[in-house]
Amino acid sequence: MNMTGILFAVAVVGGVGLFIGLFLGIAAIVFKVEVDEKEEAVLAALPGNNCGGCGFPGCSGLAAAIAKGEAPVNACPVGGESVGKKIAEIMGVEAGDSVKMVAFVQCQGDCDKTTVDYEYHGIEDCQMLSFVPNGGAKTCNYGCLGYGSCVKACPFDAIHIENGVAVVDKNACKACGKCIAVCPKNLISLIPYDAKYVVACASQDKGPVAMKGCTVSCIGCQLCKKNCPEDAITVENFNATIDQDKCKGCGVCVEKCPRKSIIEHI
Repeated sequence: MNMTGILFAVAVVGGVGLFIGLFLGIAAIVFKVEVDEKEEAVLAALPGNNCGGCGFPGCSGLAAAIAKGEAPVNACPVGGESVGKKIAEIMGVEAGDSVKMVAFVQCQGDCDKTTVDYEYHGIEDCQMLSFVPNGGAKTCNYGCLGYGSCVKACPFDAIHIENGVAVVDKNACKACGKCIAVCPKNLISLIPYDAKYVVACASQDKGPVAMKGCTVSCIGCQLCKKNCPEDAITVENFNATIDQDKCKGCGVCVEKCPRKSIIEHI
C-alpha cells in the first residue's frame, strides 16, 4: 500500500470518527434527561438496600416519590429516624415523629410446647407445606411451621429458627417486611420496637382444641382483657390482641394469663 492509500484510510477513519462524535454530541443534547437534584440527593441519603419495605420499587423509586412529594421523608424503614432527618433537610421540611418498627412472629410453639399429628419428611420450605395434610405436621394449624421461609427472605439476618419456631432479633430487624410477605400462616407483623408485651399466639381454635395443640396457646379466656387497667386488650375469635397505643406496660396481662401466651417483648 502506498502513502496515498494510507493517508486516505486515515482520513476516512478520522472523518467517520468525527461524524460519530458530532452525532453523539447532538443526540446527548436533544435527548438529555433532566435530573432532579433533590431526587439525586435523597437517593444518596437512602441506605441502598433496595428491600422494598417502603412500598416502592427500591431506593430509586422511593427517592423519586419523595422528591415529588408523593411519599413522606421518613418512609424508609431501614434508614429509620436518622435517614428521615437527613432527607427532611434536603427537602426543606420537618421530619415529623417516627416510630421504630420491628417484625414479630406471633407464635412461641416450639418443639417442646407443641404436639404433632405425623412426621413430615420433605422439602423444608414453609410455603410448600400448604400442599401437605393440615398445612403441616403440627396439631395447631395456626402455628409457625419452622422451616425458615422467612429466614431465607430476610436480607439482614434478623430471623432464626430456634427449636422449631422463628424468632426475630429486634435489634437486627429493619422492618423491611420481606418476612411478612413469605409467611404462609400470616404470623409475622410489624410492631413498635418499644412494645412491652405481646400476644405470642395466633390460634383461633376454641379452648379445648387450642390446649391440645400447644401448651402456651391463647384460649380466649378474656382474663387479660378483664384485668387490663388501660382497656388495651380485645379478644376476638378466641384470641387476644394488645393495642400498643393504649398499652402502658404494666404487665398485669402477663400475670393473669393462665397459658403464658402473653410475653415480654425482648
